[in-house]
Amino acid sequence: MRIALLTYRGNMYCGGQGIYAAYLAREWQRAGHEVHVIAGPPLPSLDPGIALHEIPNANVFGFPMPEVLRKTPVRRLFDPLTFWELGVSRLGVFPEMQTFGARLFLRWPELMRKHRFDVVFDNQQATGVPVVSVIHHPLHLDREADFAIDPSFVKRVRRTLYFPLLMQQQVAKRLARIVTVSEASRREIQRCFGIPEKEVRVVYNGTDADLFAPTPGQRIETDLLFVGRTEDRKKGIGTLLQAMALLPESITLKIIDGRIPDHGLVPRLVEKYGIGHRVVLERRWLELPELIAQYSTARAAVVPSHFEGFGFPASEAMSCGVPVVASDAGALPEVIGPDGHAGRLFASRDPQALATAIAELLALRANGSQRAGARAERVPLVGRRRTARGSLRGSAACCSPSISSSSGLARAIVSSTSAAARDGTASALSSAAPAWSVSTSTWRRCARATDRCGHARASCSARA
Repeated sequence: MRIALLTYRGNMYCGGQGIYAAYLAREWQRAGHEVHVIAGPPLPSLDPGIALHEIPNANVFGFPMPEVLRKTPVRRLFDPLTFWELGVSRLGVFPEMQTFGARLFLRWPELMRKHRFDVVFDNQQATGVPVVSVIHHPLHLDREADFAIDPSFVKRVRRTLYFPLLMQQQVAKRLARIVTVSEASRREIQRCFGIPEKEVRVVYNGTDADLFAPTPGQRIETDLLFVGRTEDRKKGIGTLLQAMALLPESITLKIIDGRIPDHGLVPRLVEKYGIGHRVVLERRWLELPELIAQYSTARAAVVPSHFEGFGFPASEAMSCGVPVVASDAGALPEVIGPDGHAGRLFASRDPQALATAIAELLALRANGSQRAGARAERVPLVGRRRTARGSLRGSAACCSPSISSSSGLARAIVSSTSAAARDGTASALSSAAPAWSVSTSTWRRCARATDRCGHARASCSARA
């Protein structure tokens, strides 16, 4: 089949969208399909033979006005969409998803006429093409996390403007079928969008166990490791730093985030709690092999998020043989399994509970069996996905939770195709949820799901 894969930002090092697009396109190509990636800048790095169609923008988001004026030709600034992006971004609005949709809408007839796509796979809706969309989580959760940190009126206004909540909510209700990445996300989709759980199917993500594996010979450099965007309030970095202040002076923490501002949340809290001598900040961008090696430098990984639609840092750490201390929020209990199976769960937003869980786990590792630090036995289940057999007592780790087969997503696509054929569904191009990273097992399951659709014309989307 001829597949169009859309991503409003193809960055390979931030947010996961570019990685998602590149690997999913690769798996479809390997399955024998003709793949076209339609992306906004920064563009993804694609395998040879995969067509790339750029939807350009002036990238005026988040830069100071003098820098924007210096780097952008004046003539381009007065392009209507660029002028709109520049204006509303100064007010705290994030317009990139909407303007990508608008630019793609203008170009879509040309692309469709030239390539006649059989499948459109993304969180965009193209005229006359039904969509199955994978929504990672409602953006309402991001806003709620920010409100919990700073409930001031000004902050509420700014964050409400920033998140395209109304757009996501309206588009979600128009989708032919919705797939999400966990039971927790399915419940939140019903709560935020009013879409019954029975109409949302769960297809878990996974982690590539051939990539994320223990690094032989890597020495231990820290007790605890946090991987994630610290300025994202729902990642719970504040809870972790409070817990560090409650733990013994000997316990150390390494934070990996290439986007820590000089006056951001982490520097402020580290200074507030007086723990600067125990916290190491890795503030540079890491290549994938470097990130994988970093997991093996820690005795335990900590995922203190207030909500996770899935939780890749947890599954990646477990795949690398590192036990996890995770909050009981969102999908994290689904990812690491029952308490004590591959890590410890603690009550979300409770620093004392987190400190206790960390102390227990590190004590267990210090007194562990001969299998301490070893990787759990992995059993192939779906494609390249593997799961663990082992317990925290061996300080072993698992990769990802039980992942449903590709038939789930395939049936969702087929169902939407049939419904569209009956209803003649058509809608204008518009954006839904942002993209996040997704693992190889999911890319391959999506590719096989597309295969099982035969020659049916459908449109599916995965924003895992």
